[in-house]
Amino acid sequence: MPQAVVIIGVQWGDEGKGKIVDYYASGADMVARFQGGNNAGHTLVVDGKKTILHLIPSGILHPHAKCLIGSGVVVDPDNFLHEVDLLRKAGIQNLEDRIYLSDRCHLIVDYHKHLDAARESKKAGKIGTTKRGIGPAYEDRASRRGLRVADLYNETAFEEKLKENLAEKNFLLQEYYGVEAVSMESFMAKYREIAKKLKPFVRDVSAIIFQAIDDNKKILYEGAQGVLLDVDYGTYPYVTSSQTLPSQAALGLGARVPKDTLFVGVIKAYSTRVGEGPFPTELKDAFGDQLRESGSEYGATTGRPRRCGWLDLVAVKYAIQVSGIKNIAITKADVLSGISELKVCIGYDYQGKRLNTIPADSSILNQVTPIYETLPGWNEDLSKIRNPQDIPKNLQNYLKFIENFTGTHINLVSTGAGREAVIDIQKAF
Repeated sequence: MPQAVVIIGVQWGDEGKGKIVDYYASGADMVARFQGGNNAGHTLVVDGKKTILHLIPSGILHPHAKCLIGSGVVVDPDNFLHEVDLLRKAGIQNLEDRIYLSDRCHLIVDYHKHLDAARESKKAGKIGTTKRGIGPAYEDRASRRGLRVADLYNETAFEEKLKENLAEKNFLLQEYYGVEAVSMESFMAKYREIAKKLKPFVRDVSAIIFQAIDDNKKILYEGAQGVLLDVDYGTYPYVTSSQTLPSQAALGLGARVPKDTLFVGVIKAYSTRVGEGPFPTELKDAFGDQLRESGSEYGATTGRPRRCGWLDLVAVKYAIQVSGIKNIAITKADVLSGISELKVCIGYDYQGKRLNTIPADSSILNQVTPIYETLPGWNEDLSKIRNPQDIPKNLQNYLKFIENFTGTHINLVSTGAGREAVIDIQKAF
C-alpha cells in the first residue's frame, strides 16, 4: 500500500473529487489541500446528509483526520470562518486541533472580490469566473503585492502594505470600473477581528507535513478544479488561476511528496463544464438537459447549471498526458444507467483534418466536430453493487474502452452520491 495518494480532476473540474477524497480519507492520517481557493466546491453525502466545502479539506468528516491547507491555496478568511461555523453547528468537534492553515497562504480580501466582479461585468468576452476574487489574489501573489496570513500578526507591516495596495485598487475600482472604493479604516477594523479568529488554526504547515512524511503517516493530497482548467495546460484563457497538476502537491504544501505515492485522476462518466469556454461534446438539446437533471449538475459554489455532454476521451487523454496520471476513479456511472447507446468522443474533425489532442489555441475547439464511437449502455441499478465482479457487462466494456484509449487503470467506480456507493477495484490505503 502507498504512503500517500494524490487526487486531482482530469476534466474541467466538478468530477466528484470531494466524494473520492472523503472515501479514501478513512485510511489517511492527514488530508492536505494544495492549490486553488473557495472557487472549488466539494459535495459530500454521508448517511444521507449533504455537506458542501470550499476550502476545508473533504477529510474533515473523518474524526481521526488532520486537515491541512497549504500555501498554494489562496484563502478567503470570511469563507474559511463560515465553514468552521457550519461544521461546529453540525457537531464536528475539536476543529482547532484538526484544521491547520498555513501562515504562508495568501489572503483573498475584499478588494479582490470587488475587482473580480467588476471585471466580469465589464468585459465582452467573459471567462465565467465565480467572482470570488481568486484571480486577483493570485495576481497579487505573482506581483509580490499579496497579503499573507502571517501579515495579519504584524499590524504595522500589514497596514503599510494595505495603504499601498488600496491606492492602486481603489483607483481601478473608482476610475476604471466606476464602483465604490474600499475604506482603509473599515478594512483594518475587520481584519483585526479576523486575525483573532484565525489564530487558533494558523500553523507552519510545511514543517508539519515534512514531519508527517518522515513519520510514515498516511497522507491524502486533495486537488481542486481539473487539469483542463490548469492555468498553463488547460483551455486557456478559460481556465482557473492556479496550477492543478499533481506536481503542484509538493509546491503547494512546502514538502516533498513521498516516493511511495499513488496518483489518482477523477473522471466523470460523461463530461460537464461550468462557465464559459470551449466544450466540443456539449449537448444543447433535451438529452443534455436530462443529463443535467439526472446528475444534479449544478455548481456547488455558484449554483450555476453545468453544461453537459458525452465523455470526451480526447480531452481526457491529453489531461493524462500532461499530468502523468495512470490510475483513474470514475464517478457518476449510475447517471448513465438506462441509456441504450452511449457516445464517446475519440477524435475531432477540424476543417477535414483529424485532431487527436487539445491544441494550444483553444478557440479551435469551437470549430471542431466530435468523432464518436458508440457503445452499448446498461440498464442495471448500480447503487447496491459493491463487488467488482458484479459490474454489468456493458459497463465493464465501457470502463475497458476508457482504460485502453487512455492507457490507464480504473481503481474505483462511484455509483451514487453517498459515501458507501463505491465499487473499490483496487484499494488506495
